Amino acid sequence: MAERSFKAEVKHLRKGDGDVFTGEGILALTKALLENGVGYVGGYQGAPISHLMDVLADAEELMDELGVRFTANASEAAAAAMLAASVHYPIRGAVTFKGPVGVNVASDALANLCSSGVNGGALIIVGEDYGEGSSIMQERSHGFAMKSQFWMLDPRPNLPSITKAVKDGFELSEASNTPVMLMVRIRSCHVTGSFATKDNVPPPLTVKEAIAKPQSDFKRVVLPPWSYIHEQDKIAKRWPAAEKFIMEKGLNEVFGPDKAKLGIVVQGGMYNGLIRSLQRLGLADVFGHTEVPIYCLNVTYPLVSDEFHAFCAGKEHVLVVEEGQPEHIEQHLASFLYRGGKTLKLYGKDVLPMAGEYTGQVMLDGVTAFLRQAAPDILMGQVRAPNQEQPAILDLSKTVPIRPPGFCTGCPERPIFAGMKLVEQELGKSQITADIGCHLFGSLPPFEMGGATMGYGLGPAANAAFDGGGERRAISILGDGGFWHNGLTSSIGNMVFNKSDNVAIIVDNYYSAATGGQEILSSRANNNTKMTQNPIGAALKGVGVEWVRQIDHTYDVAKVRDTLKEALTTDFKGPKVIVASSECMLNKQRREKPIRNKAIKDGRRVDVPRFGVDSDVCTGDHACIRLSGCPSLSLKRLDDPLRDDPIAHIDQTCVGCGNCGEVADAAVLCPSFYRADVVHNPSGFERLRAGARDKVITWLQRRRDAKRLRLEGSPT
Repeated sequence: MAERSFKAEVKHLRKGDGDVFTGEGILALTKALLENGVGYVGGYQGAPISHLMDVLADAEELMDELGVRFTANASEAAAAAMLAASVHYPIRGAVTFKGPVGVNVASDALANLCSSGVNGGALIIVGEDYGEGSSIMQERSHGFAMKSQFWMLDPRPNLPSITKAVKDGFELSEASNTPVMLMVRIRSCHVTGSFATKDNVPPPLTVKEAIAKPQSDFKRVVLPPWSYIHEQDKIAKRWPAAEKFIMEKGLNEVFGPDKAKLGIVVQGGMYNGLIRSLQRLGLADVFGHTEVPIYCLNVTYPLVSDEFHAFCAGKEHVLVVEEGQPEHIEQHLASFLYRGGKTLKLYGKDVLPMAGEYTGQVMLDGVTAFLRQAAPDILMGQVRAPNQEQPAILDLSKTVPIRPPGFCTGCPERPIFAGMKLVEQELGKSQITADIGCHLFGSLPPFEMGGATMGYGLGPAANAAFDGGGERRAISILGDGGFWHNGLTSSIGNMVFNKSDNVAIIVDNYYSAATGGQEILSSRANNNTKMTQNPIGAALKGVGVEWVRQIDHTYDVAKVRDTLKEALTTDFKGPKVIVASSECMLNKQRREKPIRNKAIKDGRRVDVPRFGVDSDVCTGDHACIRLSGCPSLSLKRLDDPLRDDPIAHIDQTCVGCGNCGEVADAAVLCPSFYRADVVHNPSGFERLRAGARDKVITWLQRRRDAKRLRLEGSPT
């Protein structure tokens, strides 16, 4: 069950010649693939292209009609390996995943693909997750493109440019026998716009037709001496062919006046930000007409020296706008100038930050700094935007507390870490490694469980160095998505093979939840096109794990605590794995809320559990918050002058999971938590009973109030 369904939107993918498509960038990418005769598509979900995989899954019926094969791959490596079909056969293939982490996972397959070269067009659509909206380490995919020498497209972030880049990418790949990476940034994936559509085109050769006539060529296999020839082929044939295609087809664009003393070179994906900065300086308009010449690199690798020198002709100052580090493009262009004996001054990371996202303000400051040095007269008399001259932003770091990300309200992973915290209080602190996924939030306050993460599914592998038979066993955490992605072999298999005595906890929330709730091998739901309901425990025993414990309800904090304690103290020698299972609350609410709301609207009786804190019982020590951290569990001040400390309070966002009460019970805290069932559309008898109860309670409250001792002059 994906985070978002595109069943309605994919109908627009059937539009043909003369129609206009309006929608998000990810839908436009899918439409462009179908228009350009793609033969097979695969990928692995991950921000910012999670929704692209969801679109492809929802469009599977249409792709079947066209003869296009779609595969939701188990990992990025599996997706990249699919492109082997384009090595021998003239079939266009495309895969998609998040970069650069996806590129890292797929690096082996991609490197071999680049060495072999391709016959059909091979396109890797990478969601470049860089900047403040990212959840990963801050790196770029550009360096990998240079290392393995596949070409990189970075189109301007508008739908016509993005869809054109798909066509250009396939054709560039075929013209140079080289795979092409199409980089789409976070904003490109979700930008909304329109473009003129064409008819969808079935692949000239489908994978079914290709397999009927198998082909092979040992010269394509990456083995000596052909691997040496592949390297020479890249330089002697593929690279010149790519440069020729880029120039003849005009993939890069030049905007602005033909003659000027200065110019700007910009990555295609940064074009909108640059134009906005020039607009704020009065040097461009909203339609992109600019007074400063711009060389827009829709192809950021390879760079074409002849094009660059032509742009620089007659110029004395050129700025390179390149987001992220190292400054690969700036260094490459500087080498062109040096080798060509040019004397113009090149600007880049001296006026723009070396690292970090180029937001609107950062871009404006950098362009302004460049113009002040290169052409101070151009700024004279220019009208600056009213929000440019503004007071310095106050440093609020000492006033406003840091608000780290955390688990969702009702998340079934929260009680797992509460149980771990209780074990830590009893047995002492353990060495803990985390993993990629929602459970990584357990390393943050209030739990602070785990201080390192090495990659998806690598939690237990990251603890291998601490498996030396010490006094205390190490604990590793990985999710069900990571388990099936890489963890079964690289982590669990590694533990079994090396006779590890450590403990691993597999957080099973039924989905690849952190990437948008896509189904995986162990998902409980029936799926017509995928094989689900494969127990994780069976896979563990299949690779040799003998000590396996299954927890089917993670909200049972006491059971989580006792099971983990057993794993840490048992005399059993060998890997110990706990599978802690409960459905992701977000997916559960997405499924159940519409059903519940419809039932209420139809007048049917519905119980909705809610939890609260009895203000008369709560002592205000806040231990429950320290062991839970639920967003719905907050503080409330009382009007009682004798109680200065705020008490615990559960707000209206509570989803009724019961974790707070379970934690209070397992930790032997105060009994202040209560459950109340909100009844929608109650029966007549229930209304009568509720009214009678209210009257009795009101009478008792008035009776108690009448007996209360009052001092003279006190309010009544």
